[in-house]
Amino acid sequence: MLLPDLRMRVLDANLELQRQGLVLYTFGNASGIDRTAGLLAIKPSGVPYETLKAEDLVITDLDGRIVEGALNPSSDLDTHVLLYRKFPRIGGVVHTHSEFATSWAQAQKAIPCFGTTHADYFNGEVPVTDPLTDGEIEGDYEKNTGEVIVRRFQNLDPEAVPGVLVAGHAPFTWGKSPAAAAHTAVVLEYLAKLAFRARLIHPGLGPVSPALLRRHYDRKHGAKATYGQISSGEKN
Repeated sequence: MLLPDLRMRVLDANLELQRQGLVLYTFGNASGIDRTAGLLAIKPSGVPYETLKAEDLVITDLDGRIVEGALNPSSDLDTHVLLYRKFPRIGGVVHTHSEFATSWAQAQKAIPCFGTTHADYFNGEVPVTDPLTDGEIEGDYEKNTGEVIVRRFQNLDPEAVPGVLVAGHAPFTWGKSPAAAAHTAVVLEYLAKLAFRARLIHPGLGPVSPALLRRHYDRKHGAKATYGQISSGEKN
C-alpha cells in the first residue's frame, strides 16, 4: 500500500472534521500531499466517516490521475489538485459545509476581522471568491472552483490567509499538513459564528484596527512570534 503514513494523517484529518461536528453524513473531505513523491491522498466519494479506513483513501498524482485505490476519489479532487499545484507550500486541504462558514459563503460575504480571535489565525478578512460564471459551472466545474480561489489570491499570501469562502458554495482551508488544514477548518467555523453574532449585536460594526490585527497575528506567526513554548515545536 502506497504512502501508509500519509494515509493515516489524512484519515485522521477527515475524522477530525466529524469529531468537531463540521460535517454531516458524507459531506466534506480532507487530503494531504507527499511533495517528494508528487502524490496526494484524498477521501473517497460518498464513503461514511464511520466506516472510513486508511486503505479506502485514494492516491492520485498532481494531474488527478488515480495511482492507487479501488474507490472513486472525492468529487472535489480537481479543486484540491489545483490548490496543491498553485500553492506549493501547503501540505493539506480541507473542504466542509460547516454551518456558519457556509452561511457566509452563501451570502457571498467575506468575514471581517472583528476581534483578536480572528487575528490570531488570519492576517485580515476571510476572503470570498467571485461567483463562478455559467460557463465555469457548466465546464470543468471542480477545476474552475480551484481557479476562482487562485484568482482571489492573486494579491494574498495563502500562508497568512489559510482559507477562503467559495461564493454560493462553502469554505476551503489549507495548511502545512492535513492536521493543520483540519485545525483551520475548525477555527474558521468558530470565527464565522463569532462574526455572525457580533454583527447581530452591532450591525454597523467594522473590523479591528490594523495595529491590533498586526499585533495578534505577528505574536503567533511573525518572525519574532512569542506565543507558545519553543520546545513544543508548534504554537497553539
